[in-house]
Amino acid sequence: MKLYSINTGYFKLDGGAMFGVVPKSMWNKLNPADENNLCNWAMRSLLIEEGNKLILIDNGLGDKQDAKFFGHYHLNGDDSLDRSLAKHGFNKDDITDVILTHLHFDHCGGSIKREGDKLVPAFKNATFWSNENHWKWATQPNEREKASFLKENILPIQESGQLKFAPVEQNASIIMDTLTLKFVSGHTDAMMLPVIQYNDKTIVYAADLLPYVDKITMPYIMAYDMFPLTTLNEKRSFLKEASQKDYILFFEHDPVIECCTLQSTERGIREKETFKLEDIR
Repeated sequence: MKLYSINTGYFKLDGGAMFGVVPKSMWNKLNPADENNLCNWAMRSLLIEEGNKLILIDNGLGDKQDAKFFGHYHLNGDDSLDRSLAKHGFNKDDITDVILTHLHFDHCGGSIKREGDKLVPAFKNATFWSNENHWKWATQPNEREKASFLKENILPIQESGQLKFAPVEQNASIIMDTLTLKFVSGHTDAMMLPVIQYNDKTIVYAADLLPYVDKITMPYIMAYDMFPLTTLNEKRSFLKEASQKDYILFFEHDPVIECCTLQSTERGIREKETFKLEDIR
């Protein structure tokens, strides 16, 4: 098995929304905001190469939206999905499976592209993985979350016939024995956290349960989370398990840090070592 960090670009979101009830006087030291109170965040996917499988976890914003949309989210940086794949000798047609942790636009926007007036899968040879519970949640959204579930990112996947649902059960295995799923529902219903067995290590793609390293601290809960107290309980349970079992966490949105291990301290569970994915042996 080989693992590759795939940076699809950076975008900006309101600092208060990303850090929740934590005061700006504290979080602004961690990710300084610009004059519009916006902080820069990564959109970091994970690529798994195993045998004849090439599995991509999440795929960023994509490039099919209009200028008004990108004016809100300020896509920036030199990275893109295509350039990052090419860096490792791959292209979108090589992808066999796309796991979508959830269907918010910054996680699944790259799934679909425009061909003239049509919306078609950007990964023409891939199976797209979601789950039935989250798919229903996303296609029948509540008013608060509706702006994050864009029909043009979601419905064409099903229309293509390339969609498959993973079983909604903890530690369900999909695609191969070394890839399983954890389910959490504080951020959004039935979000999937892929768990990869890599050599003798366990790597967890933390998605939006722990999108950046500072969210390991318990009070850090995004305003974007639908059920904050559920997130709190899920974080507590997951961090205890991850610390005891020495998991490696892979961060999707941290602008600097890709991975970390955990340790117990007098102040609770905190990051232990931080490093790049390519440093894991």
